[in-house]
Amino acid sequence: MDDGPRIEAAGNSLVQPLSAGILASLVGFASSVPVLVAGLTAAGASPAEAASGLFAICLAVAVLGIGLSVRSRMPVTIAWSTPGAALLVSTGTPTGGYPATVAAFLAAAALIVVAGLWKPFGRAVAAIPMSLANAMLAGILLELCLAPLKAVEAMPLLALPIILVWAVAMRFLRRFAVPISVVVTAIIVVSATTIPPAALAASLPKPILVLPAFDLNAIIGIGLPLFLVTMASQNVTGLAVLNANGYRPAVGPIFTLTGLASIVTGLFGGHTVNLAAITAALCAGPEAGADPARRWIASVACSVTYLLLGFGAAFA
Repeated sequence: MDDGPRIEAAGNSLVQPLSAGILASLVGFASSVPVLVAGLTAAGASPAEAASGLFAICLAVAVLGIGLSVRSRMPVTIAWSTPGAALLVSTGTPTGGYPATVAAFLAAAALIVVAGLWKPFGRAVAAIPMSLANAMLAGILLELCLAPLKAVEAMPLLALPIILVWAVAMRFLRRFAVPISVVVTAIIVVSATTIPPAALAASLPKPILVLPAFDLNAIIGIGLPLFLVTMASQNVTGLAVLNANGYRPAVGPIFTLTGLASIVTGLFGGHTVNLAAITAALCAGPEAGADPARRWIASVACSVTYLLLGFGAAFA
């Protein structure tokens, strides 16, 4: 009996979910890591603490994404809260410095755990209108949208080529526009920057434990908005993406596990992890394969790639 066609078919059935998962992670990472680093830095993190937070988040994204997807056989993709990072850019550093920000992270994470364990609270949060969440984000994202124009004004010779490449890629290779722009940015930065050899030797991320300093103003001004934005703009949207593609995961355990993971990431300088939205659409949709029962492989591939990218956190 010739098993060749069967083996070839099995191989082909893996190519699409694996490539979709890897692409999803590259697009998600490249498009949002600058916002994440900017948010952590604006909230008071040192470069080392921001790198530690990014690595902790990538590790949590990988572990949860692999575990939930393998166990449920659904493409349950995990990511960090990009709207939450944008929120941090606008809120700035609280009076108590980054330890107060970390306390706000822990408060937001604890509320996510409660949303997972207490069903009435979880349903109430899930009912937050998307229009309200979008209104909260509009003012936050405006400053970020203007950043390329400010970069052109400050460094036209460096910024204009990146914007031009992005515009051309958006026209002809829309899906690859962000990764291509990131590669061009990296080339320009390396060409224009002298990197000391000692910096390369210390490039691996080092986890840094950040002890929280509980401050009521930071918890109310950062923690509560971070919780609301994460739930409304990430978790609710992520569930909608999964539902639209025919998946019905158990919501409570996902909220609980992401909340607990966010407590750990918070102690190492990172903010919340949650259901993915944009990357979830790539891992749960037809781009990840014709067979919905095998699309969980895309989420696993996405999670593993996030972990590998996390080891470059020190360069961010």
